[in-house]
Formats: sequence, C-alpha cells, structure tokens
Amino acid sequence: MRLAGVLTLFFSAVALAGEPKPVLHDFEGTKVGDVPKGWSVAKTGTGDGSAWEVVQDKTAPKGGKALAQIAKSENSVFNLCVVDDTAFRDVEASVAFKAIRGESDQGGGIVWRYADANNYYVARFNPLEDNYRLYHVASGKRTQIGGKEGLKVKTGDWHTLTVRMVGESITCSLDSKAQIQAKDKTHAKAGKVGLWTKADARTYFDEFTATEVK
Repeated sequence: MRLAGVLTLFFSAVALAGEPKPVLHDFEGTKVGDVPKGWSVAKTGTGDGSAWEVVQDKTAPKGGKALAQIAKSENSVFNLCVVDDTAFRDVEASVAFKAIRGESDQGGGIVWRYADANNYYVARFNPLEDNYRLYHVASGKRTQIGGKEGLKVKTGDWHTLTVRMVGESITCSLDSKAQIQAKDKTHAKAGKVGLWTKADARTYFDEFTATEVK
C-alpha cells in the first residue's frame, strides 16, 4: 500500500477513536436497588439528598425497569446522576420520564456539557408548574435561558424529553415537538451527559440516549 493510503487509514482511525461513543441505557441489565454501572451520583447545593437506584416498573418503555431518583432532598438541592465515560460537545440526548410524586417539585430533565456538579446545562419539565425550562448552571448558580409555559403533563404518564445543542444553538423538545429554542455560550467545551431532578421530585427515567451531532 502506498504511503498516502496508509496515512489516510491512520488518520481516519484516529478520528474515529476520538469520536464520543453513543450512549444507550434502558437499565434492564441493572439489579433493582443498584446504580447502573458507569454512572455516578452527584448533587448541586448543600444538604441531604440525591439518591438514585433502578426500580421495577412494568409500564416503563422497555417493560421492566427504570432509573429513579428516590430522595426527598432539600429544596436547594439538584439531584444528579451522570454517565461517567462521556464527553459530548455537539449532542442530541433524549430520555423517557415519568413524574411519580413531589410536593415542592416534580419531573426532571437532562444535563449535558457537564463539567462537574456546579457547571452544566439542564433542560427540565415540571408538571407542578406546567412548564418546560432551560438553564445553565455556572459555579453552582442556575440561570434560566429559555422556557415554555402552559404545557400540561399528567403525573404518572410517560413522556419524552429531547435536547439538541450544536455550537451555541439549543433546541428542547417534548414528545417530539420543539418547545424551546435558545442560544448560549456559557459552556463551550465537551462534557458528560446525565439526568437531573430537584428537591423532593421522585421521577422515573428510561431509554436514555445521547449521540454526537456531526
């Protein structure tokens, strides 16, 4: 093989090796009561909270298990569970969610470009408030950068959240319909992806996916 051909194959392999691997988790392979392998629990804020485990749920999209946030955290706590071996910049992520209960907060959302528990983006739906909101969290402070009010989702039903970010442009969808569009440059680097709830929101999640947008 000529040198040019060898170099082409080499650089192609390097490029492929550098691409983030797609994420797909349906939690069926995780024992009930455990945190999925390769996931880490964290929290933004101080105080008790952020407890995650796989639970049984016959209504889950895959028909058996879901990942649940089960703690009654303090109102100032954001509950996080992130996928360790991920590094996406331009990304599309999706998750099925079901709000179970919560007196001060319900529902939940997706985090991405996560650097640590104090720096990331989050898009979340709250059935108690009938709204879908987009935030950046920087140095532990949450700032709203987009939102849609008057969206009703019944507690106890499964729905799907999807976020897509390319460069500074963000689109957030609910059940395949775009609801929020915004631009933000707070977090420009690649980061982890994961899941989020606030305070006492008990929420089930299933079919979490994340892929690089090319």
